[in-house]
Amino acid sequence: MSTLSKTGLKLLNYIEKANNDFKMIQTGDKVLVCLSGGKDSFTMLNILNYMRIRSNYKFELLSFTLDQSQPGWDDNKLKQWLEARDIPYKILTEDTYSIVKEKIPEGKTYCSLCSRLRRGIIYRFAREHGFNKIALGHHRDDLIRTLLMSILYSGQVKSMPPKLLTDDKQHIVIRPLAYCQENDIIRYAMEQAFPIIPCNLCGTQENLTRQRVKHLIDDLAKENPKIPSNILHAMQSVKPSQLMDHELWDFKSLKIKSLSTTNHLF
Repeated sequence: MSTLSKTGLKLLNYIEKANNDFKMIQTGDKVLVCLSGGKDSFTMLNILNYMRIRSNYKFELLSFTLDQSQPGWDDNKLKQWLEARDIPYKILTEDTYSIVKEKIPEGKTYCSLCSRLRRGIIYRFAREHGFNKIALGHHRDDLIRTLLMSILYSGQVKSMPPKLLTDDKQHIVIRPLAYCQENDIIRYAMEQAFPIIPCNLCGTQENLTRQRVKHLIDDLAKENPKIPSNILHAMQSVKPSQLMDHELWDFKSLKIKSLSTTNHLF
């Protein structure tokens, strides 16, 4: 495998830092790497495969792509790319496209239902084939946008965690790109000329909430470039006593220390 470019090394450093901070991938793991065909998942797979070959700890990975039977889907170049790099892969065909088109009215956002269907298929495949880790390609900017979306539109302080135990406790979902900036991923994807497969299902939908939040953060970052990294840092520096969640902090039981009666000011 060829050496990484300057941008690739930068991304590798961020991925290794996230891996060390959250113990994402360890020796003996079987990692199902979800390759959607977009720039993020290609970048994740390419660098994880580099780590698999070069790192001291040994783990297995399988590139997993879900063919959702969308019109115009063509994965021939994707297969060629994987085979040229000797990356083991599985492309599974499941017609979720028809289900989404049937259930969601025209003009509405498909992403939520599409994501749930896709997630169920991924979990099932991982369970049936013995994969204990599932790697998703969400990056730093996805995490901070999701946090703001949750606050502004759902009234909750939550985002995409870098490491998550599934509800059935059978798998751990990891996000190796959690520290990686989208601009670096775009640059790296252009350098590598990945055979990107566009998502035609949601690509024509405009004014999605995520895009609005993206533009909001971008505008703020023009005034202060540290704002995106500050939002990420906020997710790692939560102060329960400075918020209002009774489950995280017992406000009702707060008491002051007894005042001394031996010394008097008056």
